[in-house]
Amino acid sequence: MREVAFIKQNKEKWLSFEKAIFNNDFKDADELASQYIHVINDLAYAQTYYPKSKVITYLNQLAAKAYQKIYKTKAEDTNRIIRFWKTEVPLICYQYRKFIYVAFIIFFAFTFVGAISAANDGEFVRSILGDDYVNMSLENIEAGDPVAVYKSGSNWGSFIGITINNLKVGIIAFVLGVFLGIGTLYIMFKNCVMLGSFQYFFYEKGVLWESVRGIWIHGSMEIFAIVIEAAAGLILGASILFPATHSRYTSFKLGAKTGIKILISTFPFTFCAGFLEGFITRYSNIMPHWLSVGIILSTLGCISYYYLIYPFKIQKQITKSPQTTNASFEII
Repeated sequence: MREVAFIKQNKEKWLSFEKAIFNNDFKDADELASQYIHVINDLAYAQTYYPKSKVITYLNQLAAKAYQKIYKTKAEDTNRIIRFWKTEVPLICYQYRKFIYVAFIIFFAFTFVGAISAANDGEFVRSILGDDYVNMSLENIEAGDPVAVYKSGSNWGSFIGITINNLKVGIIAFVLGVFLGIGTLYIMFKNCVMLGSFQYFFYEKGVLWESVRGIWIHGSMEIFAIVIEAAAGLILGASILFPATHSRYTSFKLGAKTGIKILISTFPFTFCAGFLEGFITRYSNIMPHWLSVGIILSTLGCISYYYLIYPFKIQKQITKSPQTTNASFEII
């Protein structure tokens, strides 16, 4: 983006923020902190793309004034974590929303490949899941409990083991993005094909609904989180492939920082999914249908809202500002 376009795009927002700072025109400190983060992001962008521009001086001064206001009203150590999930991550997700959309398209495509492959090759499921797992699942189906595998082990043991495994998968999906995103695509392909073939296997045996009631109690958050983690890996890969006007190393550092923030944001959902799998899924076959469906829809709705809807609300809240004069913008 050219500097003139960058200034034109953000000018009114900066002026409105400056006016609000001088007039103490903020509803609360959180609103001030949210807009401060946005200015810091613009400053970082300007420092990268327009290193000799006067806009850097202006934004530095604006950020410094905002910083003073923030730390007069609230302590960083008690609110930083809250702001991270409340404002910073949603803004990042908004900025990189196309990567999230692409990750979901890839997820559905690879899962469809797994289901179609299982439908057209009777041995495909065994080649993906292994004979032992398929035979065990067949025995469970015959016994009337298709998802009995989730009842093995203790509650806490299952919760800890499952959570560690899911965290590992997500971290690997992100880190392998360093290989130009190809590593991330491999992890997605491997897991999505397995998911598609696994679900088709239950469909073929006539117990798809029973499997959905069990698997997706925890799977809604677990799978969704992995897709978001894959999006972070794609961002990392894109930062290397498409550095724009950055040096490739600088672009990589920015991509890694952004990706890590997105990755960390998924951890609470991964812990939640592990808890559900360890403590709740094992009772799916005896709980009422409305309860299992309610858990699935509520968990899916919660994580979907945070990553797909809430970012738009935060972005709209931050960019919405009244018109003001251009007098203080003369420095640019």
